[in-house]
Amino acid sequence: MTRIALARLAHARSGDKGNSANVGLIAYRPDLFPILEREVTAERVKAHFGSLVEGEVDRYELPNLHALNFVLHGALDGGGTVSLRTDAQGKVLSSALLRMEVEVDAVVAESVAGLGRVPAGWEPGSADRHPEG
Repeated sequence: MTRIALARLAHARSGDKGNSANVGLIAYRPDLFPILEREVTAERVKAHFGSLVEGEVDRYELPNLHALNFVLHGALDGGGTVSLRTDAQGKVLSSALLRMEVEVDAVVAESVAGLGRVPAGWEPGSADRHPEG
């Protein structure tokens, strides 16, 4: 098994829902969806974001779309109209989630090597840092 950035397996979109953020995670290929189901749990997402998410994290599965949807409660410091955060609508939370590392076997890691956009500094081990850097 090897660790790779989630960005190699999926793309994501995020936005605001009041004081909560919504993050959709979509597998690049149908065969990658079971890895997302196994590796990207609500608990791991909550741990990945740490104190940035004050409430619970709910996970919804959309197998027909090969996607997962996460609702991060209390992630926007009160919401877009009252938050003093730089990203009051949670638009960059999808990119932050894609930094999370997941375990895959070597064959999968090799097959996804060219997928996704993985900036410099996202080598194994760097995703353990807080999403804000």
